[in-house]
Amino acid sequence: MKSNPDIKKVVRQHAEMAEFFSGGLTVKKLTAEHAEKNLEITSAVSAAKKTRPPCSPENIKELEDIAEQTRKCRKCELGSIHKNAVPGEGNTSARIMFVGEAPGADEDTQGRPFVGRAGQLLDKIITACGLKREDVWIGNILKCRPPDNRDPKPEEIIACIPYLQRQIELINPEIIVALGAHAAKTLLDTPKAIGQLRGIFHEYIPGIGHKPIKLMPTFHPAYLLRNYSDDNRRKVWEDMKKVLAELGLPVPQKTGK
Repeated sequence: MKSNPDIKKVVRQHAEMAEFFSGGLTVKKLTAEHAEKNLEITSAVSAAKKTRPPCSPENIKELEDIAEQTRKCRKCELGSIHKNAVPGEGNTSARIMFVGEAPGADEDTQGRPFVGRAGQLLDKIITACGLKREDVWIGNILKCRPPDNRDPKPEEIIACIPYLQRQIELINPEIIVALGAHAAKTLLDTPKAIGQLRGIFHEYIPGIGHKPIKLMPTFHPAYLLRNYSDDNRRKVWEDMKKVLAELGLPVPQKTGK
């Protein structure tokens, strides 16, 4: 049997999952007995996460260079009016890459992606999947915050998207999860609405000579915060279950009623 710290870890994981699926309104209490039954799932996740070879030193160096380039970038007006660029962060050998639309106020202040309320919800989604933030890579279509969180302009996307495209090539994730309409429509080059795109695997082509990467569109966490409903949360979880299944990772089961 695993030690008590492992049991506590699983309790936390499933508490986070319960909180996410209940909309943060209630957190179902889990016992050590419940946790012990799920230790096998946690062990399987840990083993599966170790199957990918590490990112090469050359690729890591280029990713660092890209981050520095975004901080100095002035290809559009956003580079001159932001507080901090948000290059993206995470595991350079990540199997899953989450891509959102653009940084918000909290991200602009800290220079890190998804650290505000939407980011806290994304963390809960990641935890509900049996993963941790440091297991994945998180970024945005734009590296700088648009004023008042307005939608990205076409010229801003054109100027900024090469950074993300190269980051995707270097990290080469097995699956990209596009968070929200702007991320999905930009990466897939389609005018279709997120409601038409989500729940289905699409293919993203990183570049000439690169294999297609599976892409799963789903709702942006900020959308869930604005439009909370059991149905919307269920749809996001259904999308993430497909991602886990595609990667061969076990799907944590909801506990309680």
